[in-house]
Amino acid sequence: MVRLGTGIGWRPEIAGAVEGMPGIDWVEVVAENVCPGHLPDSLLRLRERGVTVVPHGVSLGLGGAERPDAGRLAALAERAAVLGSPLVTEHIAFVRAGGPVTASPRLEAGHLLPVPRTRDALDVLCENVRIAQDALPVPLAVENIAALISWPGEEMTEGQFLYELADRTGVRLLVDVANLHTNHVNRGEDPAGALAGLPLEAVAYVHVAGGFERDGVWHDSHAHPVPRPVLDILTDLASRVSPPGVLLERDENFPGADEMERELGAIRGAVEDGARKREDGAPRGVRVRPARSGPGSAEAARQRLALAQTAVLSALVAGTPVPDGFDRVRMGVQARALAAKRADVVAKVAPEVPVILGEEYRTAFLAYAQERPMTGGYRRDALDFAEHLLGAGRPGDARARRELRAWWLERSGPKPRSRGPAVRLARATRRVLLRR
Repeated sequence: MVRLGTGIGWRPEIAGAVEGMPGIDWVEVVAENVCPGHLPDSLLRLRERGVTVVPHGVSLGLGGAERPDAGRLAALAERAAVLGSPLVTEHIAFVRAGGPVTASPRLEAGHLLPVPRTRDALDVLCENVRIAQDALPVPLAVENIAALISWPGEEMTEGQFLYELADRTGVRLLVDVANLHTNHVNRGEDPAGALAGLPLEAVAYVHVAGGFERDGVWHDSHAHPVPRPVLDILTDLASRVSPPGVLLERDENFPGADEMERELGAIRGAVEDGARKREDGAPRGVRVRPARSGPGSAEAARQRLALAQTAVLSALVAGTPVPDGFDRVRMGVQARALAAKRADVVAKVAPEVPVILGEEYRTAFLAYAQERPMTGGYRRDALDFAEHLLGAGRPGDARARRELRAWWLERSGPKPRSRGPAVRLARATRRVLLRR
């Protein structure tokens, strides 16, 4: 197993600070945010210095009912090859649902959502992980995620679920101790119990991140300092096993380099505290190996999981009724969080739109999001939002409307949909030209 050391999540906003930090052994990049043919100069310089770069995927949806998309797997494999990475990582989550399996519109969450800890979900996840492993040129590690909601009728603890996943597939684990803390606050799950159930020999590395609590709900923001309880969980993990690597994640509200270095120092200290306890031979909990699932129909499991995940995602993003057994208040919190994240990310991928709309942007986008679930990526969502506004004769300010129309036309071609004969004729003409 590769010994990575201490690392930090590389982001363009802190690229210079990361290059200048002492003691950085490796960095992690969001796989979907780098182009293999145009790697940022900062990453190239880090690689030349011998700093390991690990691509971290967010869009495969290995916990979804569908098999992993071959194109997404090929893209992840290409990034691993170009970066010379010793492994790649992804999440135990579903990010989309619907489509042909359920004969319903495909929906995108734009977020990592929890899979039910059931035999059906485990069987599907194991097959999806094997498909990914076969397509990737280096080992795969999968991460436990944070969750606001719990599935009713779960059959395993998180430790048992992850133990059996690793046992059946040989996949490595990326243990996010911040996510264990999130699930402790939001779902009442014991982090020590989860660690005691894990096959710690399969740990590839560890994530550490910050968040905040509001109204009894912990939000895994990656935009706040790492709190003491998360460091305590890291110490507990390090008292059980020497983690091959530990990485600080920060995605927003980036502090100065000095503060990030202090956080890295606190992380190193937590690992050292755990190592001392391990050397002292502190007694650990006994791991209970879960019973293996019996034979069943894989396709039937996929169908059942697809229907369940589609119902949940539809309730979160399309306003359909909340499925039985789910906490309606928590589902409401999750739905609002998804809409807010969607607005934030669209503002990042299309920064001209909030500039054009000004203070109207957020209110207009959240109203749009209530009516129109995301069915593609965030860039498609930004174009659809602009088209929606223009089709409704908005924004009200004529100058802003002209600017938004110019932005939309530059990126998508034809004029937004209209029933006017002139527009239909223009579209027909464009189709003829495109065939030539």
